[in-house]
Amino acid sequence: MKNKDLAKRVKELRIRKGFSQEELSENAGLSLRTIQRIENGETDPRGDSLLRLSNSLGVTPDEILDWTMQEDRSFLTSLNLSALSFIFFPLLGILVPLIMWISKKDKIKGINIIAKDLLNFQITWTILIFLGFIVNILILAHGMKVSGDISQINITTIIVRNFFLMIFMSLYNLAFIIVNTIRIHSCMGVKYFPKIPFLKK
Repeated sequence: MKNKDLAKRVKELRIRKGFSQEELSENAGLSLRTIQRIENGETDPRGDSLLRLSNSLGVTPDEILDWTMQEDRSFLTSLNLSALSFIFFPLLGILVPLIMWISKKDKIKGINIIAKDLLNFQITWTILIFLGFIVNILILAHGMKVSGDISQINITTIIVRNFFLMIFMSLYNLAFIIVNTIRIHSCMGVKYFPKIPFLKK
């Protein structure tokens, strides 16, 4: 059974844009019959058809699909909190939310945007931790090479610096997770920074 809500959403967006079915067909590069079948609930737009349709209607594919999704604020909150698994091992902060997202992808309203923002932040955070460790080691290694002093003190300095780096970065990550959990609970969008857009919206 095809989704009648999605068909209704496409029709409402088309009317809001002031398009006839023929005009939408021409703008989207889809056949008139395809537009008619979508609006009659006989077929659902997927892949390239969904992308063309959303571009013509001036919305994102998620905005068309989200109309048909259920609200589940508690799952979105749990998804966001699942990133706290980074405390046990940094990569878990990526893997656990990723698994939760995949299990409910395109089924819960807003999940794709929240999951992508969260995962982009966690991936960026993990990379920064790794780079911070490397930079600390390289700086001290260079200092030891220049001074010729390879001592227990220098090794301890590396460990201490990396320990404090990990503490600072963990608190930073923790603060963002808590703030965004509150934002999700309050029906607001998430805000994570910094985040490299590995997963595009």
